[in-house]
Amino acid sequence: MPSKSPISGGRRIQTRRSGVHGNGVFAVQDIAEGETLIEYKGEIISWKEALRRHPHDPTQPQHTFYFHVDDDRVIDGNVDGNAARWINHSCEPNCEADEQKGRVFIKALRNIAAGEELNYDYGLIIDEPYTRKLLSEFPCWCGSTDCRGTLLAPKDDDAAKKKKKKKKAKKVEKKAQKQADKKSGKADKKKSAKAEKSDKR
Repeated sequence: MPSKSPISGGRRIQTRRSGVHGNGVFAVQDIAEGETLIEYKGEIISWKEALRRHPHDPTQPQHTFYFHVDDDRVIDGNVDGNAARWINHSCEPNCEADEQKGRVFIKALRNIAAGEELNYDYGLIIDEPYTRKLLSEFPCWCGSTDCRGTLLAPKDDDAAKKKKKKKKAKKVEKKAQKQADKKSGKADKKKSAKAEKSDKR
């Protein structure tokens, strides 16, 4: 079962126009961290059927209401869906999607103030190389300081490469610092040797 039920009754979220993209879902009252806000509803279909139905809107081929459950199932929020399908993506989300036995619940990652727009990281991954063109087909407008600029999540191998690069850069930095310290130590030794000589005179 989803954790933490609402603290107070009444309407807590509302769909309206978003400054991020199209429609969005907003908190109508303060929401506590960990609260389950809504279930992502829709028709549960196979990936084969999802591909047959794609795209929902030919003018926006990358915009769908699909929610990937597992390798076999997809929730099509465009059929029998609810307000959850309008929740926008953010690279710095205040919500998360929690999958439980084939059902998906949107939960608050932190306290959310009334008036704030709800968002979660879509975490989209495509099984093809992330070219500049592909990334541009999935633009992100979340406005976060940590914005990736795309709805696509880094692949594990990309993340590993970045980590390796960072590690290598740190190693080089450490080596350079060591050499600088060594040089500085040698210079200090020379200074003290000169000072000793002058003292002996």
